[in-house]
Amino acid sequence: MPVKWTVVNDGQRTDEPAFGALLLRHRRAAGLTQADLAENSGVSIRALSDLERGRAQGAQRRSAAALADALGLTGGARQEFLETARQGRRRTPRAEEDGESPPSVTLPPAVPDLLGREAELAKLHQEAVSDTGSGVVVSVVGHPGVGKTALAVTVAHQLRAQFPDGAFALDLRGMDEEPVTPRSALTQLLRAMNVPPQQIPVTVPEQSALFRSLLAGRRVLLLLDNAADEAQVRPLLAASPGCLTLITCRSALAGLESARWLWLEPLVDIGAVDLLTAIAGEARVRAEPRATAELVALCGNLPLAVRIAGNRLASRPHWTIAYLTTQLRNERTRLSSLSAGDLQVRSAFEMSHRRLSPAARLVFRRLAIVPGPDFGAELAGVATGMAEADVQIHADELVDANLLQAAASPGRYQFHDLIRIFAVERLEAEEKPGDRDRHRRTMLDHLLHTAAEAGRAFMPDALVAPSHAARRFTTREAAGVWLDVEAGNWLAAHREAPQEGLHREVVELARALHWYSDGRTQQRPWDEIFQRGVESARALGNQLDEAVLLNFVGWARYFCFGDNDGGLAAHDEALAVAVEIGDKAEQAWALGYRGSVLMRLGRLDEALESVRRAVDLAEVLGFWTGEGTIRNALGRILRVHGEHDESLAVHRGVLSDADARRAEANPDTRRFLRSVTLLDVGSTLLAMRDWQEAARTLREARGYFEESGFRIEEADTAMHEGIARREAGEYDVARECFELALSVFTGVANRWKRANTLAELITMLELMDDPTADEYRAGALALCAELKTDAAAALAARLRHEG
Repeated sequence: MPVKWTVVNDGQRTDEPAFGALLLRHRRAAGLTQADLAENSGVSIRALSDLERGRAQGAQRRSAAALADALGLTGGARQEFLETARQGRRRTPRAEEDGESPPSVTLPPAVPDLLGREAELAKLHQEAVSDTGSGVVVSVVGHPGVGKTALAVTVAHQLRAQFPDGAFALDLRGMDEEPVTPRSALTQLLRAMNVPPQQIPVTVPEQSALFRSLLAGRRVLLLLDNAADEAQVRPLLAASPGCLTLITCRSALAGLESARWLWLEPLVDIGAVDLLTAIAGEARVRAEPRATAELVALCGNLPLAVRIAGNRLASRPHWTIAYLTTQLRNERTRLSSLSAGDLQVRSAFEMSHRRLSPAARLVFRRLAIVPGPDFGAELAGVATGMAEADVQIHADELVDANLLQAAASPGRYQFHDLIRIFAVERLEAEEKPGDRDRHRRTMLDHLLHTAAEAGRAFMPDALVAPSHAARRFTTREAAGVWLDVEAGNWLAAHREAPQEGLHREVVELARALHWYSDGRTQQRPWDEIFQRGVESARALGNQLDEAVLLNFVGWARYFCFGDNDGGLAAHDEALAVAVEIGDKAEQAWALGYRGSVLMRLGRLDEALESVRRAVDLAEVLGFWTGEGTIRNALGRILRVHGEHDESLAVHRGVLSDADARRAEANPDTRRFLRSVTLLDVGSTLLAMRDWQEAARTLREARGYFEESGFRIEEADTAMHEGIARREAGEYDVARECFELALSVFTGVANRWKRANTLAELITMLELMDDPTADEYRAGALALCAELKTDAAAALAARLRHEG
């Protein structure tokens, strides 16, 4: 005879909730909300609510004492409070174990506005019908507030019809001080299955065996919400074929056998906006689209935070979205602003934080010192003062608790934005100001000095004459990897350093990174980095550093970002400072850079005059650290001036001197300068219409750029090679070259290069009578219209075949 399933709800109380009433009276007398009392006592809002409503008769001894402290109770009032809590514990039946009310086994109500989770719902539907030969177990895991319960409840209601023998839910209260025990949970399930209380076994293994025997041959869905750990849920799994167990948990539950995992991420932008719209109203969201986008971003797209923001707007119809966004911009008050009634983002984080080990709590708050978006064991060790192997163990505990994320790169971690703010709060609450400042300074010093050392590895003569001091980076490759991986951190440290008065360190890092910036022209905000160095040099009163860094700023503006006028202004300023202090090296650099910018501006006579003056001074720079570069600049201007033979002679002279002085430079420097010079030779041969020799030379130059990952230089060389191949009639090879260049010339900074490449490709397609020429022409004309320069207008006229 089949088992008759019934819903048991014997957790309701008929006796007076004496302790709850007393707690409520004292809380109101103290003028505290439940959220205030939860924050002051460390007892969760949910536990307080259960006590005040009589669902729990008395708090545990430690909780009662913490509540008395938070309420400021002393003397007889305190004694009465603690005694009433004790009496409440004594009135609690044994079946409910240590003051816990039996959890309800009914499914919670369906979520009315679950949005943005279509892919996750589809995944859970797919898992539910998969044939595993045993019950399907799926753990939904994610950050506090990410919407695990809402997703699991929604899918449980959607799948309910597929499980005709019952759909049941248990709140295991895994974040409470004392989660529901397996014995209590199994007792509730067995009583729901009509097992008489006197026939329920005493031990958990016997209860679990009986539970599973009753599931045999049946299709049952079981939702285990808010699980604490594997030990709690393992005896409760509906492991019989045809059954489905959905688990929600903040920890990974990696030890569960035969389980699948769904890692729930914050909502995508459109999903977060849809959720806000459903709560706050479509008209308000449509009226303020930009403020809405910023609001959900400040909420970190976390569903709980977005829901709270929506509730605040819905309950305050006179507020604009922009007004609430303004409140959330301040990181120091953001978590406090993300509260509505008993919904609090901070409380969600606190529940997970309380379950950490003491060492993991220390690591959690100290990691807030790391300034960038992600980090590895090295920086975690600097922040905490622990050995890397030790800090890795605690970082993994934080990942398991979903207070830290494993980043995309193996071995690296990152915070959700709101959890980082919570970590900062814990740091400020639990560490003395002097200790906090000392740890922050240690982190800044480490990042600034390490980045400067790595940057110096890219100096042209680096590693040729090793310093007497021990080097951290023995190869340029190792230094480059560190700078690339930790870019977010050293950039953030460089931004923070001036506020800490670390102007010397700011200047040293900016100067050290100049040669590293070659080949990475589009990867970093070089104008910002070098301009910050200029400002710190001025704060120190060091005019030499000011001149050096002004030249770097000018290079970044014109070469990296196409701002020719801004670049010329910076080099003019650098030249004036260098002349004032009589420094010939920076005069040479300023004059050389000016020549390149003036050439781009079409002021060829001025360009040639400036760069010839630079060449006259360039000997003071040394061949590898400047002279060869400035001579190449002269060759380029001569080429544009139409002096092709002289241009070719200049570039070939640089190649000859590079071979003769090869022992003075780093091998990477030699190869880079040779490749740049070969690009110049090839470009001059193009101007001389020697197509075959130009193509051969340019292909040789492109080989090194490709091998070394210098993508912009590779693309520039490919574009020139494409022209040579086209003019030589090698259309297929030419097209490959142009398409390679177009794949790299993307983004705002490369619009001019992309437009020129498209123009050269269009010329070839017209020669071939290829109809796709008009499609490319439309794209090139759009770019010219965006650029709004004389050169762009001339290119547009050429594309339209005007004049």
